Amino acid sequence: MEVRRSWAPRSQLCPPVMTMLVLASLLSCLLTSSEAKVYSRCELARVLRDFGLDGYRGYSLADWVCLAYYTSGFNTGAVDHEADGSTNNGIFQINSRRWCKNLTPDSHNKCRVYCSDLLNPNLKDTVICAMKIVQEPQGLGYWETWRHHCQGKDLSDWVDGCDF
Repeated sequence: MEVRRSWAPRSQLCPPVMTMLVLASLLSCLLTSSEAKVYSRCELARVLRDFGLDGYRGYSLADWVCLAYYTSGFNTGAVDHEADGSTNNGIFQINSRRWCKNLTPDSHNKCRVYCSDLLNPNLKDTVICAMKIVQEPQGLGYWETWRHHCQGKDLSDWVDGCDF
């Protein structure tokens, strides 16, 4: 008995475009996480100082180091997923809803960067974006963690002992 095969297209579980997007997303996560860096306190303070954050918009270097600690534990690869589908990215946990571009079509991307760029250990894109955020009326108060853990506190310990 001869079995005839149908040449009708098979139903697909996932359209090819969706499969490619998922694979690309997973690959970018693997690549960026493998490049992530967890800074030491003084190493981060030096880098942020070299980028000009000490005194920027009236905030001390210690403010920035304190913010980085409480948002990401000094981890450039930190990503936090929010209930609304947005993500908080990088050492300062910059949100995709407003500041960077990810796969969500309704992000505003005020920093004009991909969210994955904020995971880079060299911090250039992250610092430029953070500087834009601080220009907003709330300043560092944009970050709830800074308001709760750093604002109005003696932050000198965050940079004490660091050789500049």
